[in-house]
Amino acid sequence: MSSTELPDLLASAVAPKPGAVAVAEGERLDSVGLPGLTLSVRSRPSTRTGLPPALYVHGLGGSSQNWSALMPLLEDVVDCEALDLPGFGDSPPPDDGDYSITGHARAVIRYLDARARGPVHLVANSMGGAVTTRVAAVRPDLVRTLTLVSPALPELRVQRTALPTGLLAVPGVASLFTRLTKDWTAEQRVRGVMGLCYGDPGRVTPEGFSAAVREMERRLQLPYFWDAMARSARGIVNAYTLGGQHGLWRQAERVLAPTLLVYGGRDLLVSYRMAHRAAAAFRDSRLLTLPDAGHVAMMEYPESVATAFRELLVDTGELTARRTVSGS
Repeated sequence: MSSTELPDLLASAVAPKPGAVAVAEGERLDSVGLPGLTLSVRSRPSTRTGLPPALYVHGLGGSSQNWSALMPLLEDVVDCEALDLPGFGDSPPPDDGDYSITGHARAVIRYLDARARGPVHLVANSMGGAVTTRVAAVRPDLVRTLTLVSPALPELRVQRTALPTGLLAVPGVASLFTRLTKDWTAEQRVRGVMGLCYGDPGRVTPEGFSAAVREMERRLQLPYFWDAMARSARGIVNAYTLGGQHGLWRQAERVLAPTLLVYGGRDLLVSYRMAHRAAAAFRDSRLLTLPDAGHVAMMEYPESVATAFRELLVDTGELTARRTVSGS
């Protein structure tokens, strides 16, 4: 989407000031300034000192809040931080306007380098899966293990239910969609998103739904919201078309870190049939399939994902078997 389609300066002048981002009990939200980039980082203090660091990376339209259900289940084995990618959550747009997969990967790398956090356990969902696959391929020194929940890796036959998301990448579609849906309430938008992302939206509690509505209301007030969505969607599509050594599947084959793959049987955005291709592509991989999960298993079945992550740590020698159950 070109800047002429979404006049950022005018929008910022007339848009109401967004409310504060929600922070769950036990979490903190910090702003990290880097050259040309400001990142919001959600953290949860570990229950013990000296734990290895973990960094969680969300998907398209998500934020660090997507990890709030999983982080408490792992706070005794890793030092948890969750990133808001540029233009998402509480992170402002990048100065260079680069929302490509490479641009997002560069933001993750720059953060890890600046904070000297690496090597970390990288945990990612959807678009974040594509981003962290690229990070692990080009900077193996930064990655201890890689956990990918429904990673957005190229598919030859994209599911029909995923096409509307891909259409956001087409110039003009986001602004058209904005006009067509201007009368939609935040509740309607959240129900649509949950219907697309959850295997069973009925698993969402009333409190969780209300929190999602408040967050949607906040995001819709951001003048760059649709621009970040459209350009990031375009970044995914462009990454899908890359071949050679820069192709995501080729980069998956280069990943050295032990990898946990999590796929949901009811995922409407990333096909369940891609699970075995991914397991074959990542050289040191383990596969968890959750038949009833949708696109965000870490939010739907956080206990199952946490257990699989602990088993990954046991496999790699970073955790003893007797501590695979939280609190033991």
